[in-house]
Amino acid sequence: MTAEMSFPYTGRYYSLNQYLRQTFGRKVYKLALDGGMTCPNRDGTLDTRGCIFCSSGGSGEFAQKGSGTVSAAEQLHQAKERVSRKISDGAYIAYFQSFTNTYAPVEYLETLFTSAICQPDIVALSIATRPDCLPPEVLDLLERLNRIKPVWIELGLQTIHPATAAYIRRGYTLDCYRHAVGALRGRVSHIITHVILGLPGETPDDMVQTVRCAAETGTNGIKLQLLHVLKGTDLAADYEKGLFPVLTLEEYCAILGRCLQALPPHIVIHRLTGDGPKKLLIAPEWSGDKKRVLNTITGYLEKHDIRQGSACRTSITVI
Repeated sequence: MTAEMSFPYTGRYYSLNQYLRQTFGRKVYKLALDGGMTCPNRDGTLDTRGCIFCSSGGSGEFAQKGSGTVSAAEQLHQAKERVSRKISDGAYIAYFQSFTNTYAPVEYLETLFTSAICQPDIVALSIATRPDCLPPEVLDLLERLNRIKPVWIELGLQTIHPATAAYIRRGYTLDCYRHAVGALRGRVSHIITHVILGLPGETPDDMVQTVRCAAETGTNGIKLQLLHVLKGTDLAADYEKGLFPVLTLEEYCAILGRCLQALPPHIVIHRLTGDGPKKLLIAPEWSGDKKRVLNTITGYLEKHDIRQGSACRTSITVI
């Protein structure tokens, strides 16, 4: 059965804040947690070095630290304490961010996720993972949890281009990502895809092709992430050898604008850039000034009258 559906939104793109207010009827905050897991790209299953851009914290430098020794409930309590001055009577998303958060025995995952999702002020569970770490028993668990409260799954795609995927040591194919999205649809409430803009060797056209592919595959949301060069990574070693340049702020705005235009208006924009931890950031230095970056992006979109989906049809066919 098909039906033509339009997805109106205010502003120039469908922001996460707007989606949260539409879905939950109030302001909602994400609390980043540590599930105490590792990654097949680090434990020797695929590699021991991790992805070339990934820091020792597994992209979870801003997560509440647990490392498997602190329960999810206690981490949530600590995280809420940290934001209590800014938030009263809050609603929260429990966000398992560090490393690969379905890479553990299903019994461990069930205990971990249930302890978070059953907290009364938690309105949803968000789990960052890899497309190749979703075996059938984990998919069944996610479906059960989704009957309690909405479950979001965040999948790292980064790029659709095989040469770049090999360079960054991603460790799985594009077909693996497509299969994961298909397997998750109908089991969880929201699928989010991570894309990195500015990967070495990629052109703006390459990056737009990646976001188009994510949309066509069926993602519900997308995180557009500026490539950060962080201390201690193999990417940093290549950068210091002069093997690739990083984007300027002006270049990033132009690419971001093209990506937004290529994304259908029903897809939620969870992130427009991202800021790496300042103690680890090598380049681009301009990304450390978050306020300036966001103001510049906003100004660029307004100046060039850029709106999400303007390069797409204004409605899509939903099957």
